[in-house]
Order: sequence, then structure tokens, then C-alpha cells
Amino acid sequence: MDINLEYYRIFYHVARAGSFTKAGEELCISQPAVSQSIKTLEENLGSRLFMRIPKGVKLTPEGEALYSYVKRGYEYIKLGEEQFRKMLDLEHGEIRIGASDMTLQFYLLPYLERFHEKYPGIKVLVTNAPTPNTLELLYDGKIDFGLVSEPFILKAGIEYKRVRKISDIFVAGSKFSYLYGKTMEYKDLEELPIISLEHNTSTRKYVNEFLEDNQVILNPEFELATSDMIVKFAIRNLGIGCVVEDFAEEAISNKQLFKLIFRDEIPERNICIVTGGQRPISEAANRLLKMLYHQ
Repeated sequence: MDINLEYYRIFYHVARAGSFTKAGEELCISQPAVSQSIKTLEENLGSRLFMRIPKGVKLTPEGEALYSYVKRGYEYIKLGEEQFRKMLDLEHGEIRIGASDMTLQFYLLPYLERFHEKYPGIKVLVTNAPTPNTLELLYDGKIDFGLVSEPFILKAGIEYKRVRKISDIFVAGSKFSYLYGKTMEYKDLEELPIISLEHNTSTRKYVNEFLEDNQVILNPEFELATSDMIVKFAIRNLGIGCVVEDFAEEAISNKQLFKLIFRDEIPERNICIVTGGQRPISEAANRLLKMLYHQ
């Protein structure tokens, strides 16, 4: 049975108002149009839905049974429309983001603070993971967008935008003070204890490739999951730490660490926003992206 859903909308309003006239006023249509719609619905269903009473109309037993279902369906639709509107108005919604420790701490966090102040009803879920894992989340449609650091290789259909430059450096503590102010060759690092990130990070990959181009192969004594831990290990003189400079700035400023000097610095790279994948972008995610792009 294929019945125009508009008839059910009119039926709902008549049943709720108990009057064809009042329903017409609520729907901004004429009373005859309401009557004709109900008549058509009754003919399609094969039964009367209303009986006339002195002050309007009353549902028949069959009408009562139908109304119990139409009421639930119609009001669920109205709730859905309301939620839809709230999502468009950014009163409600959810954003899923993938970001590494570095991209979260040194790029994304201030924007999230501003976004939350402006749109407190939006729930933001951040999955903290290295660049390769973040890209996999994007490919699988589990995040709206990702914040990653170069280098990376993208699948077809994925776009990226560079948003902030970063520099990779080597730092040391007081035990290695004899290196302070000395201009070194990267080959010298092969004779020193090195603290680095694990292999599954874009930072480790980038530094390794640069060093290999300079015929330098490092075998770190410590491979750690986070750059914050590398800084802590370096402060305790457990080795020479390889980190993105932002992580070591405070320790360098406090003279707990110093930056090693080389004839050639490691070229800068970038933090990037990556979008695409299997997940459609919500209005809330689009609004945050615009904030990030128009920094």
C-alpha cells in the first residue's frame, strides 16, 4: 500500500487537535483540504478514522490503533529534524580527529580550546596516534581528519595542507657539556648513546633518511614512544635525544639541555592536515577545519 506520507501528517494533527479546523490552522491549509486528505486516507485504508462529536472529531477504535503508531513515527521524525537543525547550528554534534603528541600539543590544542569556547555542545574525540596510524584511521573512515607530520605517502583521494613548520634537533644534558658550542659532524653521533622515537613514527623515518643520505647509521640505546620521554631521558643524561625542537624548548630555556650544533641543519618539515577517506565531513568538522585553515 503506497499512501502519501502527507496524509499521515494531516491525520496526526487532526487526531491531536480533535478538530479539522484547528489542524488546518496548525498546518496553514484550509479545512476542506484537511477533510479531503482524511477522506482519501480512509478510502485507501478501507476504514473510517474519525467520528464526529459536538466539539470536533474523535478517533474510531481503528483510528486509535493507527494513531498510536503514527504518533511515534511522526514525533521521531520531528526529533530527527530537531537534531539535524542543532547539528547544522553546531548546538550538538561530534568530531573525530587523529593526531600525534606533537601535532596535538604544538598545533591543534589552542584551536580546540577556541572551538570549544565557541561551540561547547560539540563533542570532540581525539585519537592520539603516530602519523602512519592516523592515516590508517582516515582511510578506514574512523576519523573526520588527521593532523600528521611529514614525511608520509598518501593513498588516492586523500588531500593535505601544510600548516606549520617544525625542526628536528639533537639535544644533550650536562654529562655531554664537552659538546656545548662545538660544531659537529653527524658522523660523530655514531659514537654517542642515542635516544630516539620508535620506528613507526614519521619523525624517526625522516631523521633516519636524512642521516643515511649523509652515510650515518644510528643504533639508538633507547627507543621511546613519546618525545616528552626522550626529553626526560636526555635531562637525566641517559644519552643524546633526537626530538622536534618544540618539545625541548623549555628544557633548553632552563639550561637543562642544550642543542647540538652541526655544519648542516636537518631541513625543516611540516605539520599537515589530511582529509578525505571514507567518512563524510560533518558541519561541525567543516567549521573546525575552516578555523584551522584560516589561522
